[in-house]
Amino acid sequence: MNTQEMMRLLDGIARERNVEKSLLIADLEAAMVSACRKYFGTLDAEEFSCTVDPLTGEISLFRYDEPLEISPEDFGRIAAQTFKQVMIQRFRDDERQSLMEEFSGRQGELVTGTAQRYDRGALIVQVDRAECVMLRSEQIPGEQFMPGDRVRAFVLDVKDMGSQVKIYLSRAHPDFIKYLFEVEVPEVLDRTIEIKAIAREAGYRTKMAVASIDSKVDAVGACVGIRGSRIKTIVDELNGEKIDIVRWNESSQILIANALKPAEVNEISLCFELGRATVVVRDDQLSLAIGKRGQNVRLGARLTGWDVDILTPEEFTKTLTTLSETLTQVEGVTEDKVDRLAALGMISVFDVVEVGTEVLEAELELSPEVAEQAVELCAERAKIVEEEQAREKAEAEARRAEEEAAASSILSGEVNPSDNPEAAAAAILGGAIDAVPEEGEEAAETSEEAESRASDILGGS
Repeated sequence: MNTQEMMRLLDGIARERNVEKSLLIADLEAAMVSACRKYFGTLDAEEFSCTVDPLTGEISLFRYDEPLEISPEDFGRIAAQTFKQVMIQRFRDDERQSLMEEFSGRQGELVTGTAQRYDRGALIVQVDRAECVMLRSEQIPGEQFMPGDRVRAFVLDVKDMGSQVKIYLSRAHPDFIKYLFEVEVPEVLDRTIEIKAIAREAGYRTKMAVASIDSKVDAVGACVGIRGSRIKTIVDELNGEKIDIVRWNESSQILIANALKPAEVNEISLCFELGRATVVVRDDQLSLAIGKRGQNVRLGARLTGWDVDILTPEEFTKTLTTLSETLTQVEGVTEDKVDRLAALGMISVFDVVEVGTEVLEAELELSPEVAEQAVELCAERAKIVEEEQAREKAEAEARRAEEEAAASSILSGEVNPSDNPEAAAAAILGGAIDAVPEEGEEAAETSEEAESRASDILGGS
């Protein structure tokens, strides 16, 4: 046996697989003992032993601690096959343990690998010597990698599955954004700027609240970079995902106002009992505050930890009026006490029903009987309000459907607008006025422009 060649092979395996050479030598000794037991047909685990010189590679076999005058070449095919199987299994176990130790220490880190293939929707990524898995739920929607593409991801979890180590990556996790900023923004890495909170809908939009421990460092400006250079790199990495960076504030009201930007907020009422924030915005800011499909307010709520309701001034006043009319029917409840409730963030009959009698007793100093009566009245009024809201919603949807159908008929030429000019104009204007602009964009046309366009269409027909 060429022991020098054997030791060179062990050195190569140790380097390539990142396994200690001493472990490989121990595996070799164990495999040799198994081969001896197979050759001699014994079941006694203590009968044979083996030592391998770590420098020369010389193999010494012992039987009950007495030197065994036999060389590995004498074992024959069956014993050699046993030796091979044991060696392969032990080497795989050592490699699995090495991977487990290495990537457990890298959990929560940013890694770069190479895309290999897709397996039932999951992306297989080669990172160093390990095959990692990025499940479909951890991928950015719409993102597709080709074999050989560079993939940067976040090590989400490492699990020992017995026969193999599963390393899970993510590009959809909010912490992926955090680690990208640590790479691109030195102030984030050295903790001069702290990322306080992140809310993300992967592939679409992210809101991030930042604060600086150094008054000379502008947290938002440092994250954006000169002319947006730093944030542009991150947006490119995320294939155009929007990132809103807002300034952190210990005041929940200021933080909520910052989180709902670009919308301008008029007033914020906080209800600590319910964890709810009622935000009042002007009519022209309502679509911006809510965002496309509710995305802006949804992310703002996640970022701040508050359940956020958006109301216009008219809706806010109507809600308060309903609450006041209901509660003042109860003997001992005055307008001042209703105002005190409103100051605590309870502005609707629904809020009073939800908080129950204990809060009314403690905050308004009501007796249990009076508090119970107030909650019962609010519950009755809440049912009426729900029915009204459901009816108004159904009517609005029906009206919108009729307007869309009428406009479609006119534009397709099925109906002559000259037969009923007023209905035609209403249909066209309804479609124009109801159009909601996307966040950060101006409306496609003003009501005057819509009227002009309807007039042109009608005149032209």
